[in-house]
Amino acid sequence: MESWLRKPSPLDIGPEQVDELLETTVTLVRKHADGVADGPVAPVSFDSDQIRKWVGEYDFSTPHSAESVLADVATGLTQWGVHTTHPRYFGLFNPTPHWWGVAGELLTAAFNPQLAAYSHAPAAVEIEQHVLRFLANRLGLPSPVAGSFTTGGAEANLSAVLIALTRHFPEYADRGLAAIPGQPVLYASAESHLAWLKIAHMTGLGRDAVRLVPVDDSYRMDIDELRRLHAADVAAGMRPFLLVGTSGTTGGGALDPLPELAACAAEWNTHLHVDAAWAGTVAFSDELRPMLAGIEQADSVTVDAHKWMSAPMGAGMFLSKHPQAVAESFRVSTSYMPADTVGSDPYTNSVQWSRRLIGLKVFLGLAVTGQGGYATQVERDTALGRLLAVRAKESGWHRINDTPLPLVCVVDPAVDARLSPAESWAWHSAVADKVVERGQAWISPVRLSGRAALRLCITSYRTEAADVAALVEEMDKARTAVGIPG
Repeated sequence: MESWLRKPSPLDIGPEQVDELLETTVTLVRKHADGVADGPVAPVSFDSDQIRKWVGEYDFSTPHSAESVLADVATGLTQWGVHTTHPRYFGLFNPTPHWWGVAGELLTAAFNPQLAAYSHAPAAVEIEQHVLRFLANRLGLPSPVAGSFTTGGAEANLSAVLIALTRHFPEYADRGLAAIPGQPVLYASAESHLAWLKIAHMTGLGRDAVRLVPVDDSYRMDIDELRRLHAADVAAGMRPFLLVGTSGTTGGGALDPLPELAACAAEWNTHLHVDAAWAGTVAFSDELRPMLAGIEQADSVTVDAHKWMSAPMGAGMFLSKHPQAVAESFRVSTSYMPADTVGSDPYTNSVQWSRRLIGLKVFLGLAVTGQGGYATQVERDTALGRLLAVRAKESGWHRINDTPLPLVCVVDPAVDARLSPAESWAWHSAVADKVVERGQAWISPVRLSGRAALRLCITSYRTEAADVAALVEEMDKARTAVGIPG
């Protein structure tokens, strides 16, 4: 036993090796950032068997040098992955992460604060709460506000459902759904993020408890349809408890009418949650903030910093104007946790228990660039979105969404008019595939209320006007290659 204790830990390396490790990592990161725009946005194809063979060569029986492993992993990530950091990635809400966020991730990993208990990481907890209070203020939410950083929007929205159930059905916290007479139901737009279905499954509500409300011609929740569904549910003995408004739908960037939804929620005594995972960032711009009119009336809000705030994955944020309901939803006590001396132990106020310092990368971005920096960025991106819409129109593409957000959905008018929905989907998908195959841009097909289109979204702060022009050119080439059906 003593001989083992005299041996150094195999995990403890010396200062010179630490310097070499970090220098190698920084070099690889810079190489990727500097060269990503010169390569394809995504691999033309990949072979899963080949990838498994490559990674399987590390059977962990023999140690390798850190330098060789890091270089090999960087090569694999370069060769086999969509590069969301590319300026011509016009896909889902996966941003190019800002460098302050990258530095924040390194600091978080090195200091490794444990955010379950306040007493273990008071500075870390206060950093996060400071950011959340600032965001709540920009959104117009009244104090006091309870909030937490989450892994992403799905966890934040799960928190909203749990708190809404706790507020509406006090017996739910201890006795569960079985104590509620009647089936609880919630309402969200048919164009909302369908994490609601997973959440309904996880919470025991069941997927049938989610009412996906039809949308209007602008793909916003139709208030008349909402009222019709609500009246039918009440008449059938259902228990409506949650109304969800989406500020910036994933498919088309639609902004649900929040003032009207707030009025319905007040009339029906239901919890109003706003999923502003993407568009919530416009709150930093005084010019664009009116897009979110009505969000200040929400009972809770989701915003994802790893979307338009360009923080590295993942960094969701959940805010609620009902601290007592939050505490009741997550209350727990156990002897092995330190005593809560300030009433804000994170593990008693969120879904997670042990967790990392998520919010530092967001704090650093705000601290270094300021609110004005983020305002400039979102205003710049919305201007690029307008430019993209103009350039697409000039090339004969027809836009079918009218959001002010930088998300443009277009169709070929001839295909849209002549083909069936299934045929139109196949054609627009083929065009998107052809764009991706050429490697110069990345886009995706989308259905808006069943109507096929090409989805083009500004997600990277590195995207410029030249990238917008290049995208439209690639779409035109892909259209020619696929051909217009007779």
